[in-house]
Amino acid sequence: MAWTLDEAIKRRGVLKEGHFLLSSGRHSARYMQCAQLLMHPADAEKTGQALAQKFAGISVDLVVGPALGGVIIAHEVARALNVPCIFAERKDGVMQLRRGFEVAPGQKVLVVEDVVTTGGSVKEVIGLLEERKADVVGVGSIVDRTGGQNPFRQPYLSLKKVEIESFAPEDCPLCKEGIPVTKPGSRGNR
Repeated sequence: MAWTLDEAIKRRGVLKEGHFLLSSGRHSARYMQCAQLLMHPADAEKTGQALAQKFAGISVDLVVGPALGGVIIAHEVARALNVPCIFAERKDGVMQLRRGFEVAPGQKVLVVEDVVTTGGSVKEVIGLLEERKADVVGVGSIVDRTGGQNPFRQPYLSLKKVEIESFAPEDCPLCKEGIPVTKPGSRGNR
């Protein structure tokens, strides 16, 4: 059987059910935990190749992923495109380039994330890159949870669009039912 993203997502249990506090501060009954997919090297490689293929017609010098969720998939996309990969990470709540990572003015950069909902982390990375005069040529993700709204000025492509309803905490029906909330992501609220 040929590999497909949908089959791999199902096989790896990526879609979680429960009561989740998202990094945006909103609540949801479902959550996409792409780390469950990316922890398997063969699936990570195939996912990266599929996402890189979406950008085959665009010149890219460097791939950048926001830590933590974007690190592995950014690396796999960079490997498929045969370009370097770096990541941005938070220090004192601010997205930064550390570890000696540099971006040159005019360098064509693709920003890659695992899941995009509001695009907040990616926008922070784009701002960081634009401060350094990089040319951000696009944004890619495994999962698009934006509801069809590109939150970026750059072209945005994903492998899978997923509609998952989310709620402001004060409007959350799961909270009203007294169901305990779980924080599944890699960082606290902004």
